[in-house]
Amino acid sequence: MRRHSRIRTGWAAGAVLTLALVTGCEGMDDDGASAARGGAEAPAAGHAVSPLDNPDGTDPGLAPLTGGAHEASARELIDGLKTKGRGPKTGYDRDEFGYAWMDTADGVPFARNGCDTRNDLLKRDGQKVRFRSGSDCVVVAMTLDDPYTGTTIDWRKQKASEVQIDHVVPLSYSWQMGSSRWPESKREQLANDPLNLLPVEGRANSAKRDSGPASWLPPDKSIRCAYAVRFAQVAVKYELAVTAPDREAMLRQCGG
Repeated sequence: MRRHSRIRTGWAAGAVLTLALVTGCEGMDDDGASAARGGAEAPAAGHAVSPLDNPDGTDPGLAPLTGGAHEASARELIDGLKTKGRGPKTGYDRDEFGYAWMDTADGVPFARNGCDTRNDLLKRDGQKVRFRSGSDCVVVAMTLDDPYTGTTIDWRKQKASEVQIDHVVPLSYSWQMGSSRWPESKREQLANDPLNLLPVEGRANSAKRDSGPASWLPPDKSIRCAYAVRFAQVAVKYELAVTAPDREAMLRQCGG
Protein backbone atom coordinates (compact mmCIF):
# COMPACT_ATOMS: atom_id res chain seq x y z
CA MET A 1 0.00 0.00 0.00
CA ARG A 2 1.27 3.46 -0.87
CA ARG A 3 -0.10 6.86 -0.29
CA HIS A 4 1.23 10.05 -1.80
CA SER A 5 2.35 12.99 0.26
CA ARG A 6 5.04 15.59 0.23
CA ILE A 7 8.17 15.03 2.29
CA ARG A 8 8.68 17.18 5.35
CA THR A 9 12.11 18.72 5.31
CA GLY A 10 14.59 20.89 7.12
CA TRP A 11 17.94 22.42 6.19
CA ALA A 12 21.20 23.84 7.52
CA ALA A 13 24.77 24.48 6.35
CA GLY A 14 28.09 22.63 6.43
CA ALA A 15 30.15 20.52 3.98
CA VAL A 16 32.38 17.47 3.73
CA LEU A 17 35.97 17.57 2.55
CA THR A 18 37.39 14.30 3.99
CA LEU A 19 37.92 11.07 3.15
CA ALA A 20 22.91 -0.25 -6.34
CA LEU A 21 21.87 -1.57 -7.97
CA VAL A 22 20.42 -3.44 -5.03
CA THR A 23 21.67 -6.88 -4.13
CA GLY A 24 21.57 -9.06 -1.08
CA CYS A 25 18.13 -8.08 0.14
CA GLU A 26 16.97 -10.21 3.04
CA GLY A 27 14.51 -13.04 2.60
CA MET A 28 10.90 -12.18 2.01
CA ASP A 29 9.60 -13.81 5.18
CA ASP A 30 7.99 -11.78 7.94
CA ASP A 31 8.42 -13.36 11.37
CA GLY A 32 5.17 -11.99 12.71
CA ALA A 33 6.22 -8.35 12.23
CA SER A 34 6.38 -7.87 15.96
CA ALA A 35 7.80 -4.61 17.22
CA ALA A 36 11.08 -4.70 19.10
CA ARG A 37 11.56 -3.97 22.80
CA GLY A 38 8.63 -5.88 24.28
CA GLY A 39 6.11 -5.02 21.57
CA ALA A 40 6.61 -1.26 21.71
CA GLU A 41 6.77 0.59 18.41
CA ALA A 42 10.28 1.79 17.51
CA PRO A 43 10.80 5.54 17.65
CA ALA A 44 10.63 7.49 14.41
CA ALA A 45 13.92 8.26 12.71
CA GLY A 46 13.06 11.93 12.40
CA HIS A 47 12.73 14.23 9.42
CA ALA A 48 15.06 14.37 6.46
CA VAL A 49 17.99 16.75 6.79
CA SER A 50 20.01 18.73 4.31
CA PRO A 51 23.12 16.97 2.96
CA LEU A 52 25.09 20.09 3.90
CA ASP A 53 24.18 19.38 7.52
CA ASN A 54 24.80 15.65 7.26
CA PRO A 55 28.40 15.21 6.06
CA ASP A 56 28.80 11.66 7.38
CA GLY A 57 25.43 10.33 6.22
CA THR A 58 24.29 9.17 9.64
CA ASP A 59 21.16 11.36 9.73
CA PRO A 60 18.04 10.35 7.80
CA GLY A 61 16.88 11.29 4.36
CA LEU A 62 17.76 14.00 1.90
CA ALA A 63 16.08 17.38 2.37
CA PRO A 64 15.93 20.07 -0.34
CA LEU A 65 18.37 22.95 -0.30
CA THR A 66 16.65 26.33 -0.28
CA GLY A 67 18.03 29.84 -0.37
CA GLY A 68 20.90 31.47 -2.20
CA ALA A 69 23.52 30.88 0.49
CA HIS A 70 22.93 27.15 0.56
CA GLU A 71 22.94 26.88 -3.22
CA ALA A 72 26.18 28.88 -3.28
CA SER A 73 27.77 26.42 -0.84
CA ALA A 74 26.54 23.58 -3.04
CA ARG A 75 28.03 25.10 -6.17
CA GLU A 76 31.36 25.66 -4.44
CA LEU A 77 31.51 22.00 -3.47
CA ILE A 78 30.48 20.76 -6.92
CA ASP A 79 32.75 23.18 -8.77
CA GLY A 80 35.75 21.69 -6.96
CA LEU A 81 35.18 18.21 -8.39
CA LYS A 82 37.76 16.85 -10.79
CA THR A 83 36.51 15.64 -14.14
CA LYS A 84 37.58 12.96 -16.59
CA GLY A 85 36.04 10.63 -19.13
CA ARG A 86 34.19 7.51 -18.08
CA GLY A 87 36.37 4.45 -18.53
CA PRO A 88 35.40 0.93 -19.61
CA LYS A 89 33.22 -1.33 -17.48
CA THR A 90 35.56 -4.25 -18.13
CA GLY A 91 35.95 -6.48 -15.09
CA TYR A 92 33.14 -4.90 -13.08
CA ASP A 93 31.28 -7.22 -10.74
CA ARG A 94 29.25 -6.38 -7.64
CA ASP A 95 31.36 -8.89 -5.72
CA GLU A 96 34.40 -6.66 -6.24
CA PHE A 97 32.82 -4.43 -3.57
CA GLY A 98 32.30 -7.20 -1.05
CA TYR A 99 29.15 -9.17 -0.37
CA ALA A 100 25.97 -7.20 0.21
CA TRP A 101 25.23 -5.88 2.81
CA MET A 102 28.28 -6.60 4.94
CA ASP A 103 28.64 -5.34 8.51
CA THR A 104 32.44 -5.62 8.41
CA ALA A 105 33.45 -2.76 6.10
CA ASP A 106 35.69 -0.98 8.59
CA GLY A 107 36.07 2.78 8.44
CA VAL A 108 32.43 3.72 7.87
CA PRO A 109 29.61 4.53 10.32
CA PHE A 110 27.50 1.61 11.57
CA ALA A 111 30.22 -0.95 10.81
CA ARG A 112 30.41 -3.97 13.15
CA ASN A 113 27.28 -3.04 15.07
CA GLY A 114 25.77 -6.50 14.64
CA CYS A 115 23.29 -5.38 11.96
CA ASP A 116 23.77 -5.52 8.18
CA THR A 117 24.02 -2.33 6.15
CA ARG A 118 20.60 -2.61 4.52
CA ASN A 119 18.78 -2.83 7.83
CA ASP A 120 20.94 -0.03 9.26
CA LEU A 121 19.69 2.21 6.45
CA LEU A 122 16.05 1.17 6.85
CA LYS A 123 16.30 2.01 10.56
CA ARG A 124 18.01 5.32 9.81
CA ASP A 125 15.46 6.62 7.33
CA GLY A 126 12.27 4.78 8.26
CA GLN A 127 9.57 6.02 10.59
CA LYS A 128 7.18 3.84 12.59
CA VAL A 129 9.80 1.12 12.25
CA ARG A 130 8.85 -2.41 13.31
CA PHE A 131 11.32 -5.27 13.78
CA ARG A 132 11.19 -9.02 13.46
CA SER A 133 10.12 -10.63 16.71
CA GLY A 134 13.10 -10.93 19.04
CA SER A 135 15.32 -8.67 16.91
CA ASP A 136 16.36 -5.05 17.10
CA CYS A 137 17.95 -5.28 13.64
CA VAL A 138 15.72 -6.86 11.00
CA VAL A 139 13.14 -4.31 9.84
CA VAL A 140 9.86 -5.86 8.68
CA ALA A 141 7.67 -2.74 8.37
CA MET A 142 8.09 1.02 8.27
CA THR A 143 6.96 4.23 6.66
CA LEU A 144 9.44 5.87 4.28
CA ASP A 145 9.38 9.40 2.96
CA ASP A 146 11.02 8.69 -0.39
CA PRO A 147 13.39 11.53 -1.33
CA TYR A 148 13.46 10.67 -5.03
CA THR A 149 9.73 10.77 -5.77
CA GLY A 150 8.39 12.93 -2.93
CA THR A 151 5.95 10.18 -1.93
CA THR A 152 5.37 8.25 1.27
CA ILE A 153 5.65 4.46 1.14
CA ASP A 154 4.04 2.16 3.70
CA TRP A 155 6.55 -0.67 3.35
CA ARG A 156 6.28 -4.29 4.42
CA LYS A 157 9.01 -6.91 4.10
CA GLN A 158 6.71 -9.22 2.16
CA LYS A 159 7.16 -6.80 -0.76
CA ALA A 160 10.82 -5.98 -0.09
CA SER A 161 11.61 -4.63 -3.57
CA GLU A 162 9.21 -1.69 -3.15
CA VAL A 163 12.04 -0.03 -1.21
CA GLN A 164 15.58 -0.47 -2.46
CA ILE A 165 18.89 0.93 -1.22
CA ASP A 166 20.40 3.23 -3.82
CA HIS A 167 24.12 3.83 -4.13
CA VAL A 168 24.07 7.56 -4.87
CA VAL A 169 27.36 7.18 -6.73
CA PRO A 170 26.67 3.83 -8.41
CA LEU A 171 29.30 1.15 -7.89
CA SER A 172 29.62 0.57 -11.63
CA TYR A 173 30.08 4.32 -12.16
CA SER A 174 32.84 4.37 -9.55
CA TRP A 175 34.50 1.39 -11.25
CA GLN A 176 34.61 3.28 -14.53
CA MET A 177 35.95 6.37 -12.74
CA GLY A 178 38.82 4.61 -11.01
CA SER A 179 37.67 2.35 -8.17
CA SER A 180 38.77 -0.64 -10.25
CA ARG A 181 42.29 0.22 -9.07
CA TRP A 182 41.41 0.62 -5.39
CA PRO A 183 42.16 -1.97 -2.73
CA GLU A 184 39.10 -4.10 -2.02
CA SER A 185 38.78 -2.63 1.48
CA LYS A 186 38.16 0.84 0.02
CA ARG A 187 35.57 -0.51 -2.42
CA GLU A 188 33.83 -2.22 0.50
CA GLN A 189 33.71 1.12 2.30
CA LEU A 190 32.09 2.85 -0.68
CA ALA A 191 29.50 0.08 -1.00
CA ASN A 192 28.51 0.27 2.68
CA ASP A 193 29.06 3.94 3.55
CA PRO A 194 25.77 5.53 4.71
CA LEU A 195 26.89 8.74 3.00
CA ASN A 196 26.45 6.91 -0.31
CA LEU A 197 23.24 5.04 0.55
CA LEU A 198 19.57 6.05 0.48
CA PRO A 199 16.45 3.89 0.84
CA VAL A 200 14.23 4.93 -2.07
CA GLU A 201 11.31 3.78 -4.19
CA GLY A 202 12.34 0.60 -5.99
CA ARG A 203 11.12 1.71 -9.41
CA ALA A 204 13.09 4.96 -9.23
CA ASN A 205 16.23 3.10 -8.24
CA SER A 206 15.79 0.61 -11.08
CA ALA A 207 15.34 3.45 -13.57
CA LYS A 208 18.57 5.09 -12.41
CA ARG A 209 20.75 1.99 -12.96
CA ASP A 210 24.40 3.19 -13.03
CA SER A 211 23.68 6.66 -14.42
CA GLY A 212 25.46 9.85 -13.45
CA PRO A 213 23.54 13.11 -12.91
CA ALA A 214 23.74 14.08 -16.59
CA SER A 215 21.68 11.00 -17.48
CA TRP A 216 19.40 10.61 -14.45
CA LEU A 217 18.05 12.86 -11.71
CA PRO A 218 15.36 12.23 -9.07
CA PRO A 219 11.83 12.73 -10.42
CA ASP A 220 11.13 15.20 -7.59
CA LYS A 221 12.72 18.40 -8.89
CA SER A 222 12.82 20.00 -5.44
CA ILE A 223 15.43 17.48 -4.30
CA ARG A 224 17.77 17.65 -7.28
CA CYS A 225 20.26 20.15 -5.85
CA ALA A 226 20.47 18.14 -2.63
CA TYR A 227 21.02 14.99 -4.69
CA ALA A 228 23.82 16.71 -6.59
CA VAL A 229 25.42 17.74 -3.29
CA ARG A 230 25.27 14.20 -1.94
CA PHE A 231 26.79 12.86 -5.16
CA ALA A 232 29.58 15.45 -4.82
CA GLN A 233 30.14 14.67 -1.13
CA VAL A 234 30.75 11.01 -1.95
CA ALA A 235 33.04 11.89 -4.85
CA VAL A 236 35.09 14.21 -2.64
CA LYS A 237 35.35 11.74 0.23
CA TYR A 238 36.56 8.93 -2.03
CA GLU A 239 38.64 11.14 -4.32
CA LEU A 240 36.58 10.19 -7.37
CA ALA A 241 36.38 12.28 -10.51
CA VAL A 242 33.07 12.76 -12.30
CA THR A 243 32.46 13.33 -15.98
CA ALA A 244 32.34 16.92 -17.22
CA PRO A 245 28.67 16.57 -18.29
CA ASP A 246 27.81 15.21 -14.86
CA ARG A 247 29.46 18.15 -13.09
CA GLU A 248 27.70 20.61 -15.38
CA ALA A 249 24.35 18.94 -14.72
CA MET A 250 24.98 19.05 -10.96
CA LEU A 251 25.83 22.74 -11.07
CA ARG A 252 22.63 23.50 -13.01
CA GLN A 253 20.52 21.87 -10.32
CA CYS A 254 21.95 24.34 -7.80
CA GLY A 255 21.51 27.49 -9.89
CA GLY A 256 24.87 27.30 -11.67
